[in-house]
Amino acid sequence: MKLLEERIRQEGLILSDKVLKVDAFLNHQVDTELAVEIGQQFGRIFGNETITKVVTIEASGIQFAMATAIALKVPFIYAKKKKAVTLSEKVYTAPVHSFTRNEDYQISVSQNYLSAEDKVLIIDDFLATGAALIGLADIVEESGAELVGIGCVIEKSFQEGRGLIEKRGIRVHSLARIASMAPGYIDFLEADYEDVSQ
Repeated sequence: MKLLEERIRQEGLILSDKVLKVDAFLNHQVDTELAVEIGQQFGRIFGNETITKVVTIEASGIQFAMATAIALKVPFIYAKKKKAVTLSEKVYTAPVHSFTRNEDYQISVSQNYLSAEDKVLIIDDFLATGAALIGLADIVEESGAELVGIGCVIEKSFQEGRGLIEKRGIRVHSLARIASMAPGYIDFLEADYEDVSQ
């Protein structure tokens, strides 16, 4: 998605060969028009699938999952990282390690909202190691639902995440795929879909 790549070039802060900050427009302060366009792009990419739910993990993927769900006209669910006292029903769970925060989470989704009848699209902001996305895929599998694919806003293609996901036979599309980066430098791979964004 050329628009996204340009925003990353202009406003992203590359702190090292593995750390990219996009909190000026994606995951702290959010450019809502860009978030809507991201959702519409995922809607175009996965629009030929019969999707009943969009799933993400709190918190940085929520705006993109919601925008995608609006484009597809389906509900979205976000897996919680901590069990709330109000969450008394049975849940699907999976362990996830956050490399950004260096913390382990037990993510959960209520069994009331995900079932074997669902066809699920997972959306998240970043694909790097794939830990969060594999945790979400495990929850979808535990529910008996069909996982039709994973969409990521930004992928660090030089890390192992995509390979781990594809090894499980899961379709994955990323809107911006970074081949390599360093302070003052970033190189993108070609998109693995037709870019019909503006």
